[in-house]
Amino acid sequence: MRQGPLTGLKVVEFAGIGPGPFCGMLLSDLGADVVRIDRKGSGRSSPADITARGRRSVALDLKNPAAIETCLKLMAGADAVFEGFRPGVMERLGLGPDVAMARNPKLVYGRMTGWGQFGPYAKAAGHDMNYIAITGALHAIGTKDKPIPPLNLVGDFGGGALYLAFGLMAGVIHARATGQGQVIDAAMSDGAASLMAMFYGFKAGGAWKEERRANLLDGGAHFYDTYQCADGKWISIGSIEPQFYALLLEKTGIDDPEFAKQMDRGSWDSLRGKLGQVIAKKTQAQWCEVMDASDVCFAPVLDLDEAPKHPHNVARQTFVQVEGVTQPAPAPRFSATPGAIQGPPPAIGAHDTEALSDWGFSGADIDALKASGALAG
Repeated sequence: MRQGPLTGLKVVEFAGIGPGPFCGMLLSDLGADVVRIDRKGSGRSSPADITARGRRSVALDLKNPAAIETCLKLMAGADAVFEGFRPGVMERLGLGPDVAMARNPKLVYGRMTGWGQFGPYAKAAGHDMNYIAITGALHAIGTKDKPIPPLNLVGDFGGGALYLAFGLMAGVIHARATGQGQVIDAAMSDGAASLMAMFYGFKAGGAWKEERRANLLDGGAHFYDTYQCADGKWISIGSIEPQFYALLLEKTGIDDPEFAKQMDRGSWDSLRGKLGQVIAKKTQAQWCEVMDASDVCFAPVLDLDEAPKHPHNVARQTFVQVEGVTQPAPAPRFSATPGAIQGPPPAIGAHDTEALSDWGFSGADIDALKASGALAG
């Protein structure tokens, strides 16, 4: 039994990489019935394939006309569908939005790409780093010497999957109110640009310099940075507000009058050096004893082994284990309709019969698909 605020929502996912699977995970975690269309012979999922969790897999040979018809029938009964292919691929398969929405006018059709459905780069290959490079985001992140990709959190997952999920849900709300479906063009470059809204505001207001580690939130300020401790581990300090900054000085025992120049950009490098020398005198654990849960705006910098064991994460059950694999629990949290991990990552084609039956295919239909070779499971 599925649970969460999206229980009853029916979604078709065309298997892909990166942001597509993460979007499917988010929807499934909140209760949506997500049927993933996997290609015949596309390999097996493992318990470590965390973003594949909670879906049902139907494996189809998309070169077989019967498989294409199966996809269209699934979309005819769905609230939403999403895919992550380059522009034109779904149309060449006979599964484009015009065909699908002719059968289901209320369908919300999500298209997840890096560059979007149109524009000079639309048909070019790329990865997260490229998509955020043209938005100003990559230029703003890194050391003074060079931009550094911030994992693939800004493009694939933040600018891509989250905006796709948001767009799909907005589209479904509109479709349920009006009976009108629509296409969601979710470009990672668009989403990453949207995430930069505050920083474009800073620039417009004269509060942002076009160089890295020279600004309030990019590691330029000594009071908003990471520092290495005596044991080689790191802590994060974010003491922006005056009262929090004063507490930082109190907790570190700093009484140097130069630190009164908190917002003097010309003093930041010098003060960072002095603060770094103080931090380097204690271990991370010792600084946690001094600053944990205080208004310094402090937290230890933890690795992927340490994070699930931190007391705050333990108390909130932020991480859980599924089949021995530690992974993030569903987020956000709902008071009345909590989400849940609906199951482990499925084997390819594991739910051919079950999912198709639940979505309205008869036993004879499923047998015919197997006999034709369209159904691979």
